[in-house]
Amino acid sequence: MGRRDWGLLLLLSLLWGGSFFFVELALAGGLGAMPLVWLRVALAAGVLALVLWVTGRPFPRGRAVWGAIAVMGLLNNAGPFTLFALAQGQIGGGLAAILNAMTPILTVLALAGLAGERRPGAGRIIGVVAGFLGVLVMMGGGVTGGALWAKLACLGAAGCYALASVWGRRFRAMGVDPLAVAFGQCATAAGMLLLPAVASGGGAWGASGAGVWAAVGALAVLSTALAYVIFFRLLRDAGAVNVALVTFLIPVSAVALGAVFLGERLEARHLAGAGLIALGLAALDGRAGRWIAARLGWRIST
Repeated sequence: MGRRDWGLLLLLSLLWGGSFFFVELALAGGLGAMPLVWLRVALAAGVLALVLWVTGRPFPRGRAVWGAIAVMGLLNNAGPFTLFALAQGQIGGGLAAILNAMTPILTVLALAGLAGERRPGAGRIIGVVAGFLGVLVMMGGGVTGGALWAKLACLGAAGCYALASVWGRRFRAMGVDPLAVAFGQCATAAGMLLLPAVASGGGAWGASGAGVWAAVGALAVLSTALAYVIFFRLLRDAGAVNVALVTFLIPVSAVALGAVFLGERLEARHLAGAGLIALGLAALDGRAGRWIAARLGWRIST
């Protein structure tokens, strides 16, 4: 990758890592989780619709396309965004972001179990085991704690993303522009979440202060709409393998923002678990292992 691609990758990690920070700011300001998630996807859909119109790209068309996009909206937006927002009422954004790093590890299992991919090699097996060990370490003595459900919700959100990665493979064969899929999934997610957001009660909309609404705007415009635009450009120019590196960087951005601006601190077991998840991600990526193996004269399978 060139310098521009690296710069975009770092920016993407900051935008996606910042989403946990913006969610925390909005929740702390009194905005309810369901209204927050609905505003995120609805505003992002509007921005992405404008991008499609300005660039002359086609909007999604056809019942089959919209049906597939609706499933994507559930798996990639409505489900995980809701789970993370609810979880962050109990745990910090940095911890949520670390648990989100389980997404590629769960994706390996989803691809093997649902997409008929070849059985994972030694590198991927090591990655999966290390990732799950990391989660167990992070749970620590909190198995009966009140935040357990929040951690499980984060893992559920990561599982949603993993399933979305399998489901999303069909759109290339259907000939749908990736940005059109991004718009469609945000739009359909907004439709799914409208009634739950309204039903959550008037008090859930009771945020006050310009800072809260600035966080909502940043979450929708920067961490969702702009992030999708950058992601698909990187996917085109740098390839899926290189774009996957963003998974290593998102927790760093989220933890740094939480520590600097919100005074969050992770416990020792959280840092130890994060290290194991990072080891798992490195094993899944494979490049570090291949570099070491090449110098030792080993052969490893991924």
